Amino acid sequence: MTDLLDRARALAARPGPALLGIAGAPGSGKSTLAEHLAARVEGAVHVPMDGFHLADVALDRLGRRDRKGAPDTFDAAGYLALLRRLRSGEPGTVWAPAFERELEQPLAGAIGVPPDARLIVTEGNYLLLPDDPWPAVAAELDEVWFCDLREDLRLDRLVARHIRFGKAPAEAAEWAERVDGPNAVRVRATRDRATLVLPSEDLEALG
Repeated sequence: MTDLLDRARALAARPGPALLGIAGAPGSGKSTLAEHLAARVEGAVHVPMDGFHLADVALDRLGRRDRKGAPDTFDAAGYLALLRRLRSGEPGTVWAPAFERELEQPLAGAIGVPPDARLIVTEGNYLLLPDDPWPAVAAELDEVWFCDLREDLRLDRLVARHIRFGKAPAEAAEWAERVDGPNAVRVRATRDRATLVLPSEDLEALG
């Protein structure tokens, strides 16, 4: 993990704000890694893609709530616009949305990115997808690391997370298979596009 911190610090030392993406299937440890880096790299801020989940009221109108978390249940164009603002180094604080897991809803203007931020760590499932607008998203990122957590542990953690935030055990297991499963397959197919693939043992060490 020291090597990863050194690599992140080298990105932060570049001129202008650097953007580091962390990709991986649901439950692979992206948020844990992003938080670890943001807490240990001076001038780093964690800005998750999950803040661009469409709200349940919008998903209901679109008929997509039963597959929340799929690529078309995010405001990908809005996420791209935010990355471009962060990349430009505009003066003043840029306010980014967060995702509140207790509510399972996005929260606008929850994360302030100051103008002197040196490294923006952003994580999400779909950073390396080949479908529009995701290639444009990847183009805004200096590097993208892929979390390759072993499958049995990823599923265990994913189901446990669903239970922790309100799903019954049977419902959590069903959702992980029916909804998260196809998304995970799509994400794993993007693994070779990453700048760096992080092995399971490194991710397991983070807890």
